[in-house]
Amino acid sequence: MVDLSAYERDFRRAGLPLLIEDYTAREDIFTRAVPLLTLVFVAEMLGAIQADWSLLQNVGAALGGLAFLLGGFVLLNALRGRPPLARPRDVGPLELTAFVLLPALLPLIFGGQVTSAIVTAAGNLALLGLIYLVIGYGLFSILRWALGRLFGQLAASLNLLTRAVPLLLIFALVLFVNTEMWQVFSELPRSFLGWIGGLIVGLGLVFLAFRLPREVRALEREAGGSGPALDRRQRINVGLVMLVSQGLQILVVSLAVAGFFVAFGALAIGPEVRESWIGSNGNVLFTINLLDEPIQITEQLLRVSGGIALFSGLYYAIAVLTDSTYREEFLDELTDEMRTTFRKRSEYLAARAATGA
Repeated sequence: MVDLSAYERDFRRAGLPLLIEDYTAREDIFTRAVPLLTLVFVAEMLGAIQADWSLLQNVGAALGGLAFLLGGFVLLNALRGRPPLARPRDVGPLELTAFVLLPALLPLIFGGQVTSAIVTAAGNLALLGLIYLVIGYGLFSILRWALGRLFGQLAASLNLLTRAVPLLLIFALVLFVNTEMWQVFSELPRSFLGWIGGLIVGLGLVFLAFRLPREVRALEREAGGSGPALDRRQRINVGLVMLVSQGLQILVVSLAVAGFFVAFGALAIGPEVRESWIGSNGNVLFTINLLDEPIQITEQLLRVSGGIALFSGLYYAIAVLTDSTYREEFLDELTDEMRTTFRKRSEYLAARAATGA
């Protein structure tokens, strides 16, 4: 008797849960998140309290909110023909709608807090989307799989590194010793730094994702073997494996660049230079004594080094996209890994057909 569950565990470990046949959000994704959803659902009884109420009023409101949520859960089980407090065997649209809307009603019922109700509903909806991504597409498994192969892939892409990194460092060094760069990043509000970082990271992800459909099809042709073609969701799952793997390589290069410039700036950019560039010594976070010389790490140094690391990561992402040699080496290694997974998929599908599963 073939153990189909062993194949399915292997698919999950490889970050490809969507290779499992009959894999649905209703039975395989949200049911695995029931403990987390239950914890959040119960904790949101606190949406009934208000800061300007007395302790006794808030305790009563919280208990009333809990009773409301439990009553909604019991009613939902009754509609689905389950015992009053039974754990759902599958989580469908009715359960998900209740999870989003019932806690959002509490701020409306207890105090008419419209904004709080909208925020609660939006937060619950975002949590469901995150659960679908993390569990449905095996994000944690993909990260574990990619991290285990990260440095081997960097070594395999040494040809690109030896070409791209020297040019990258020269480009970054010119930026680093530029007065305007220090002035811009020193004066930016921290929230703006976050928005700029998100913009650059998003642009890099767009560059990486641009050619993913073509590469997934090429990978399927090379490693798919005799198995049936992948469907759209399965191709997205394979593409996410490739995206995370390449993204981790870019992250490592960016962090290495940031670390280099923090060390270089701490040694080479002293108080007098900072004074002339930004009009002050900057916000000194801590000082290290090196051979009886004080080495200052400032907030401005970290800001500029982080900004240059972001630009460097974007540059490297473009190099990854345009360098055919790198992509061939990367795809060759990934093809070897995927060939084993696709072979198991063929065996798995044949075993399912033989058993009538």
